[in-house]
Amino acid sequence: MNIINSLEWRYATKKFNPSKKLSNQQINTLKNAFNLTPTSFGLQPVKMIVICDKELQEKFVEHSYYQRQVADASHLLVLCIEDDTTSEDINAYFDLEKKVRNIDESVIAGFRKQLIDMYKNKSIEERQLSAIYQTYIILGNLMTVCAVEKIDAIPMEGFVPEKIDALLNLKEKNLKSVLLLPVGFRADDDVMSEMKKVRKPLKETIIEIIK
Repeated sequence: MNIINSLEWRYATKKFNPSKKLSNQQINTLKNAFNLTPTSFGLQPVKMIVICDKELQEKFVEHSYYQRQVADASHLLVLCIEDDTTSEDINAYFDLEKKVRNIDESVIAGFRKQLIDMYKNKSIEERQLSAIYQTYIILGNLMTVCAVEKIDAIPMEGFVPEKIDALLNLKEKNLKSVLLLPVGFRADDDVMSEMKKVRKPLKETIIEIIK
């Protein structure tokens, strides 16, 4: 399959086969895809919780407007932001960069200070919003990887974050849930799987500026 065929194949899975499980290799692919997704300044203010626990997944149903996908999927991925991006987080990134790239502090000192000052001048709401934007970049990348790997998935904003945060004790981890991504394999009787995609023609969605 080329990438367009893969994207044609994927759809927002409405019904998973609860008896089919993703392999460890498939889950590791998603973990690595998550970690390799670009984020603003490379700060990675997002964490991903990987859940494969039917009893726990069942508890998500009530707080996800009774959408069964969270329980029936092989795994449930929860994308979370950190409560805040602090100077300590920024310094930790630059310290890691020095170690990985074996560079001197003089090379990055100016950018380190610039980034710390930039984030200090933002409100906590602005810093959190910036992190939330990163979760959508990650979500898009994960869904494309799922399509290529023939893993079914459905992106979900339809849940009560406060309830999910409490269920997973996220406050203790200084995290807030933003998005859910159930992943697994479509059920044979999911009628949506055979339906044609409904998309506007390219001429209505693409604007080309060509010299």
